[in-house]
Amino acid sequence: MKTLSPKKNEIERKWYLVDAKGKTLGRMASKIAAILRGKNKSYFVPHMDCGDFVVIINAQDVHTTGMKKEQKMYYTHSGQYGKLKSTTLKKMLDEKPEKVVKLAITGMLPNNKIRKQILMKLKIYAGPEHKHEAQNPELLKI
Repeated sequence: MKTLSPKKNEIERKWYLVDAKGKTLGRMASKIAAILRGKNKSYFVPHMDCGDFVVIINAQDVHTTGMKKEQKMYYTHSGQYGKLKSTTLKKMLDEKPEKVVKLAITGMLPNNKIRKQILMKLKIYAGPEHKHEAQNPELLKI
């Protein structure tokens, strides 16, 4: 029996819409990462990008458990001495809620060349409005 590997033109890509309102950040991110990678398909191969497009709305209303909003820190460093900056999850959700969701999903993807291709299929919006109605995304229950 032969193992079949899909060709690029054989891969069917769907569009999914996820409403993040009231969803737990980590649980939602792990399921979205699997869909972006294509693990929900029967012809999944780890060395190819077989995933679907995902549109996330209401990223500002994402939920976290425990005291994470006050205790979880995000760090950025410019490369110069003494230039390490840190912000809390609560402040990041107020300023850039799209970035919080994107960082959570990015951490659950493989750290290789395919990651950039996979993240290009992720569209995140802070509010309920999005500009992908023409693709007719189907609502995904998480």
